[in-house]
Amino acid sequence: MILLLGGARSGKSDLAARIAAGQAAPVTVIATAEAGDPEMARRIERHQAQRPAAWSTVESPFELQAAVAAVPPEDCLVLDDLTLWVANLLDGRDEDTILGLAAAAAAAAAVRPGLTVVVSNETGLGIVPANALARRYRDALGRVNAAWAAAADESYFLAAGRLLKLTAADELIARLAR
Repeated sequence: MILLLGGARSGKSDLAARIAAGQAAPVTVIATAEAGDPEMARRIERHQAQRPAAWSTVESPFELQAAVAAVPPEDCLVLDDLTLWVANLLDGRDEDTILGLAAAAAAAAAVRPGLTVVVSNETGLGIVPANALARRYRDALGRVNAAWAAAADESYFLAAGRLLKLTAADELIARLAR
């Protein structure tokens, strides 16, 4: 499993699509967005129009683990994205519940035999948000991203279309302890 993190418009979804397009296996996209307003509906339509017709799409704004489990095992799976999935779950669920759901979905994705490419925004690099909901969202997404990174074989950070490989903190600590 590959996790692609980065800011808005950093190239994560485009890279995930390019990776998937290079696979010989069929591709299934799990999309988590909901069209809550006309602008978001247009964004969703643009994403759909960019996908090859042969790719399957599963709309799953809430039940991520079930959606991952339903994808044929050998398919290349693109999960786009955790950012909106966490936002969808914030209404009515606490951070620990969201983290539990994320860990279960990440574990299911990690054991798939087919390649899984997961997209998520990194929202913790800016200033501390001024309101409680925004802080709750930033904190929940940060923990969710960490859970997926721990389950991933490889994690990358994209900035301005450029890619940086992320190393687990335990790898650094182990290397320095030698």
